[in-house]
Order: sequence, then structure tokens, then C-alpha cells
Amino acid sequence: MGSDPFSRKKGSDPIVAKLRWRCRRGMRELDRILEGFIDNGFQELSAAEKRQFAEFLEFPDPDLHAYLVGRAEPTDFELAQLLKRIRESSPH
Repeated sequence: MGSDPFSRKKGSDPIVAKLRWRCRRGMRELDRILEGFIDNGFQELSAAEKRQFAEFLEFPDPDLHAYLVGRAEPTDFELAQLLKRIRESSPH
């Protein structure tokens, strides 16, 4: 499927399955937002954006929460754009 390891169908890709597992943070609100994005927006990202999402999951939970609920804004433009997409894909 090309050189993008994230491009396989939902459910059949071990990398996406690993990311889905990493989205389970133990905070209900974070879990809902991040898992919702995996289901409703992740596959639409470019390969670079998918890598950035994987890197974003390395952030500590309090930082993730602050960014995702809009209590903090990143200085990095690409990360800010990714956060906007994540927020927009989240069920309200």
C-alpha cells in the first residue's frame, strides 16, 4: 500500500491499532476525543500529519488535555492545525 505505513484499512493495520491503544489515557474526556479522532479523521491525514499525531500522543496527559480542550495553544503552527482537526472530528 505504498510507503505510508498508516494507509491500510481501519481495523487491519497494526500501527493504527497501536495508536488506538495509545489513545486510551484513562481520562474519559481524552479517551473520547482521541479515539473519536482515530475513527473519524485519522485516515484523512497526510503521512507527515499521522507521524505528528503519533508524536503528539507522547505528551503528558495534562498537556494533551489542555491542548485538546483549548486551555492552551501550541506555538507550533502544524501542531495547532492538527489540534484543530482533532477538535473538529470530536463528537460534541
